[in-house]
Amino acid sequence: MPIKLRQLNHLLALERHGSFIHAASSLHITQPALSRSIQSLETQVGAPLFLREGHGVVPTDLGRVLIQHARQITHMTDAMYE
Repeated sequence: MPIKLRQLNHLLALERHGSFIHAASSLHITQPALSRSIQSLETQVGAPLFLREGHGVVPTDLGRVLIQHARQITHMTDAMYE
């Protein structure tokens, strides 16, 4: 299953906000919907993308790599519509 642009936006929001609740709020979706999206992405890449710690999350090494790619991809797609 291909990775969707929506999932990359979810990944970036979670990295930016550091919590599922705040990221979901910024995306105007529910926290369970965001959790499902990230879990699906983790299943697709075959490894965890975030470590759940206390009241927030931090990216794993693989998560940081995917976040860098997601930034590049979303930047390119945004540039297409300018």
